[in-house]
Amino acid sequence: MANPAHRILFSFLLAGSIAHAAFGQATAGKDPVGAARDLYASARYDEALAVLNDLRPADAATTADRRSIEQYRSLCLLALGRDPEAEGAIAAVVTADPAYQPSETDASPRVRAAFSEVRRRLLPQIATTRYSEAKAAYDRKDYAAAVDRFRRVLSLLDDPQMDGRLPDLRVLAAGFLDLSAAASTPAPEPTKKDAAKPPAPSTPAADLNRIYTSDDRNVTPPVALRQELPRVPLSVANQVKTRGVLDVVIDEIGRVTSIAIRQSVHPAYDTILLNAARDWRYQPATLGGKPVRFRKLIQVNVRRE
Repeated sequence: MANPAHRILFSFLLAGSIAHAAFGQATAGKDPVGAARDLYASARYDEALAVLNDLRPADAATTADRRSIEQYRSLCLLALGRDPEAEGAIAAVVTADPAYQPSETDASPRVRAAFSEVRRRLLPQIATTRYSEAKAAYDRKDYAAAVDRFRRVLSLLDDPQMDGRLPDLRVLAAGFLDLSAAASTPAPEPTKKDAAKPPAPSTPAADLNRIYTSDDRNVTPPVALRQELPRVPLSVANQVKTRGVLDVVIDEIGRVTSIAIRQSVHPAYDTILLNAARDWRYQPATLGGKPVRFRKLIQVNVRRE
């Protein structure tokens, strides 16, 4: 007669064999993640978790694979009431793919709320890390990679769950994105037409001791900012000529430093004109972008009132 203890052991082994066979049937011909998904859907959370724990997310081929492994680990852990461990799995999902958020069809409100809370907490840290990676790409002159990474950083910083945090980091990321984009754009190759052009003549250096005139074609003449002609006194109104010529020298800051009458209007009016000209102001003449002194002849047209 069989020993009762042997019968109990036999029954236990038989049950284990049946369960193992059922598990084998459930997972036969399927990838481990797919098998875990089916086990989870069947509320066999412990078995699904065992399958997932045998997988190594770091060895997963793609970000989506890593996300799936940690996503179902978190779902199983939450279903089993192991919230602290589930939070770690959610953090792994968010770190691998910060843009991921489970949809209503993928997860229950409780799971979505858990994901949202962990994601909101981790986004600033992830954005800072991703910024450092983008900046490293920029520093090693891998501008194409830097452009892509800075754009991803800005996308993270603009996420609603960031709540406007890290505004200074956004300014930096936007600035380096512009620099990276400019540096990654190759300079246009010269066309044959451009290559055939002779080099443009160089502009002579400005001579600060020289007074330039309208004969110097490379010089940009001064522009009048204040050049009002005084009124003709009534006492000489009928005696003045209608035209005169004034010779002024304008310095590098636009002041009149020298005045001479080249064609008189009337002696009394000439004196008034000379006094007024001392207060005239100009935008100075320039040569190669540098201010220079300039001699200017001014036509004086007098109106008799």
